[in-house]
Amino acid sequence: MSYKVHGNILGFETMSEVEIHKVDELFSTMVDKENDNLSFTLVSPYALREYSFDVPLNVKQTLEITNESKLTAYNIVVIQKPLEKSTVNFLAPILVNLDNGKIAQVVLNPKEHPDFGMAESIESFRNE
Repeated sequence: MSYKVHGNILGFETMSEVEIHKVDELFSTMVDKENDNLSFTLVSPYALREYSFDVPLNVKQTLEITNESKLTAYNIVVIQKPLEKSTVNFLAPILVNLDNGKIAQVVLNPKEHPDFGMAESIESFRNE
């Protein structure tokens, strides 16, 4: 599905429209519609951990979020070999308003979210 980017994806300020393709229950890819060579691996945080945060007012306004809006979040993954060594950034989720096709990256304050890291290993979430 295609989404309009509102605000900036950190380090990729020129991205204006992306497609998100589900790979499986855990992973998806986000591809820049203007540059097929620019893509990100995303992970569904809900498949790994309890994950919630308050959406800042400016993001609510930008994405036109209401109490009835259907939202989801993804986190960017830095892929490593083996895959379990890959890291997830839980402090800068990609928030998607499924109702209107708008997305934005939210930068969370680490002091307000001490349980979320910028580079948490996927292997740390394996059930033992």
